Amino acid sequence: MMRVTQPGRGVRTKICGLTTLDDVDAVAAAGAAYMGLVFFPKSPRNVTIEQARDLAVAAPVGLAKVALLVNPDDAALDAITGAVPLDMIQLHGDETPERVLEVRLRTGLPVMKAVGLRDADDLPALDAYAAVADQLLVDAKPPKGADLPGGNGVGFDWRLIAGREWSRPWMLAGGLTPDNVTEAVRLTGACQVDVSSGVESAPGVKDAAKIAAFVAAAAG
Repeated sequence: MMRVTQPGRGVRTKICGLTTLDDVDAVAAAGAAYMGLVFFPKSPRNVTIEQARDLAVAAPVGLAKVALLVNPDDAALDAITGAVPLDMIQLHGDETPERVLEVRLRTGLPVMKAVGLRDADDLPALDAYAAVADQLLVDAKPPKGADLPGGNGVGFDWRLIAGREWSRPWMLAGGLTPDNVTEAVRLTGACQVDVSSGVESAPGVKDAAKIAAFVAAAAG
């Protein structure tokens, strides 16, 4: 009988950057709602299409499989979606609203668009992408000179989005850990949270105990 994972009550959690079958088991056991697979060669969490397919196939029913892509071209989209059973695409690059629409149409999958925040000047972009994306990922802008668009373990001032609402579901990311996610949810009102480096013992190495602690802390 296939296992069914149930998200924690209240806040839904996404654990991003899985690279091993043990990671999938840990995420499912913790009760996360989403698992993220990173297709970005510079990331320590990067997986090949073959690896991603194996991880996605191993996911239990109820655990949504999300592909994180950075400025993908059509060939990359076709290769990944043609081989890996996915539930959602996460765009984490400089994709325009027009490109978000193109990806939705080409893949037939829901698209989550990551938007980086540093100060109030960055907020209007969330409204622009809310008009075209299925979900928003409200993240911290990467530090200047960083090689990675996300997963840098840095946060932003949560007060920037306190009490704000958008026309699409949204997910909070950026510097979250088992120690601060409860406070982040309280301040922002987030119903969904995303973590990558905050549940690792080393870059790209997930820690099952930290994953369980994060999901529990997010659920409250």
